[in-house]
Amino acid sequence: MLRDRYFAWREEVPGYRFTHRWTDWEQIAPAAKLAVVAAEDQKFASHSGFDLESIGDALEQRQRGRSTRGASTITQQVAKNLFLWPGQSWPRKGIEAWFTILIEGIWPKQRTLEVYLNVAEFGHGTFGIGAAAERYFHKSAADLEPWEAARLAAVLPNPKRLSAARPSSYVLERQRWIQGQMHQLGADGWLENP
Repeated sequence: MLRDRYFAWREEVPGYRFTHRWTDWEQIAPAAKLAVVAAEDQKFASHSGFDLESIGDALEQRQRGRSTRGASTITQQVAKNLFLWPGQSWPRKGIEAWFTILIEGIWPKQRTLEVYLNVAEFGHGTFGIGAAAERYFHKSAADLEPWEAARLAAVLPNPKRLSAARPSSYVLERQRWIQGQMHQLGADGWLENP
């Protein structure tokens, strides 16, 4: 997936710069780990790869003709970003489900979250929390403050449209919401031993 985006954008966007930096678990601020869980998958610690309640809600909203946020878990996003091609189709979703089951069966939650933080796109050509921390805040991923981590997580639903560098009022509001969710989730202390 990273490779596909690199070559696609390189040909479409003059001056496109692809940046990716792998960052080990120990070098990622706890706030960054918590922020993406708060923003993307609050049931991450307890589900087995699928959030059936969110999937049901999404299907119901789609049947009503409403636009809805996706119901993919962090594990599903890792499966898609690591192994699959972009796009929406039932066959691709089926293969994604198979990879999700494999990831859940093989990797501990900590590894899944570490990989997600390293393959997620945080802006045009910026992949991984290490590259995002350097690009937007001129610091390492280990040194991210909670508000910075929340800002980065706020762009994850649509990193091509939303910007951490020039946040819209929507991004700033989402950042505040994520910080509130981080506070509630962080009180449980589950993140250090997922």
